[in-house]
Amino acid sequence: MAADAVLRGEATRDGGEAPSHVRGWTLGIVCVTTFMLLLDVTVVNVGLPSVREALHAGFADQQWVIAAYTLSMAAFLLTSGSLADQVGRKRVFALGLVVFVLSSLAAGLAVNPLMLNIARGVQGVGSAMLFSVGLALIGQEFHGARERGTAFGVWGGVGGLAFAFGPLIGGFLTTSLSWRWIFLVNVPIGVVALIAAARRLREFRDPCARGIDWAGMITFGLALALLLFGFMAGNALGWDCPPIVFAFGIGTALLVVFVVIQRSRGSAAMLDLSLFRIGSFNGVAWGTFLNNAAALASVFLLISYMQNALGYSPWETGLRFLPLTLTLFVVALLTGRFGSAVAPGILLGVAIALIAVGLGLVTLVRPTSDWTALLPSLIVTGAGMGMFNPPRAAVTVGVVGPARAGMASGIGQTFQQAGVALGVSGFGAMFQRCVVTAFTGSDAGRQLGDRADSVAHAVATGATSDLSGLVPPSMLDAATAAARTAYVDSLTEVVRMCALVAAVGSVLVFTLVRRADLHESALGGNHSHGR
Repeated sequence: MAADAVLRGEATRDGGEAPSHVRGWTLGIVCVTTFMLLLDVTVVNVGLPSVREALHAGFADQQWVIAAYTLSMAAFLLTSGSLADQVGRKRVFALGLVVFVLSSLAAGLAVNPLMLNIARGVQGVGSAMLFSVGLALIGQEFHGARERGTAFGVWGGVGGLAFAFGPLIGGFLTTSLSWRWIFLVNVPIGVVALIAAARRLREFRDPCARGIDWAGMITFGLALALLLFGFMAGNALGWDCPPIVFAFGIGTALLVVFVVIQRSRGSAAMLDLSLFRIGSFNGVAWGTFLNNAAALASVFLLISYMQNALGYSPWETGLRFLPLTLTLFVVALLTGRFGSAVAPGILLGVAIALIAVGLGLVTLVRPTSDWTALLPSLIVTGAGMGMFNPPRAAVTVGVVGPARAGMASGIGQTFQQAGVALGVSGFGAMFQRCVVTAFTGSDAGRQLGDRADSVAHAVATGATSDLSGLVPPSMLDAATAAARTAYVDSLTEVVRMCALVAAVGSVLVFTLVRRADLHESALGGNHSHGR
């Protein structure tokens, strides 16, 4: 009966033991969509300067191209994962592909920053469905520490490929065609993935599902969206302005209501609150949050540095990021293949520690440095990022049984994307303030007088090498040198803060993540306990 259900793409009660070709198709489809989603992140980073010029976007607009995507994704991840457990993972995954493809088309046709950012927000909803369900699909078909480790290693390696080739693809598309193709390229990839998913994925839902928790889904999604909006927009609008106060107040109230709803629904709740009594789940969730806030914000700033301060094209920037992305790819594959022999707490702790060290090495950069000063940082950070993703995925879905994998994956990915959203916006705002303060306090800034502030904001946005239309000709050389110094000094200061945040994440996972907390389906034949 189970075999017949697999061939028809139907659900079995426990997920069943899938034939090898079904597992292969599942892993392949999830990896292709993951590649597409992560490619979208990296090509967007490289294409932002071109978007700025074409759509006349300011620094805040550029941040929202990334933040709108990550905010909506974070807000819908838990909802998508829980909904998939209830109504079917294949169904939610396919719907996510449809939403992502259509919103990518809209982003590619955008005529102003507002249209682009709205399309990016909808894109984030589609990504939430795909990210939250993807790990659950792998978890339902692969069992045991070694088998899951290999599968998640391949998944992490594909993520490394996306990071490796994303900047190159983004640079090629932006330089040879148009920035619009960094979004339009998702359309053919998504269509092919949708056809394959419809034909090859098998359906699965929680056999003990007790109905959709609509109240929980609505309150959580709105609460997280409002809170993230408050954190991301507070610096630009002012922390005491009515919209920000409203966002924090209502968001916090809705989060409290959500917790009350979850407690009242018991086993029928969309979020099993008992997860947060598991040390390993807390460790990997908060470690992921801090790591992504630090690492992804730093990547955003380093790409901006290469293009705006060093003057490299998107293609040239992509080539110079290969030391990070190729290292990430190789280490992810090795971690997936051999990582199951190492306690997950140690593996994750070392991974985030490497990221912290790699970010700290950005302090080697000076205002007169070439890009090669970043090589030690790129290589060490890439090794840490590659080592981190496979065990993170395995622990996130491994603390629960297969029936609740969608819910666990959803909340784990929520922490991940919330970290990206808050990191990029928070550290981006910190960087902008540092640049403005440093430039206006320089000799050139003092000589510019009232003009210094507007020039400083232009420098923070990326105008470090061409100030000819902003300052008098007699001051051009001095102002350009001051702009370069302010930009680089601010970069190293902010990335150093990112390194400290990552170090805290490393301590958390070293302390909290233990193999003994994993469900038997994740351990398989490896039942050794301890770290």
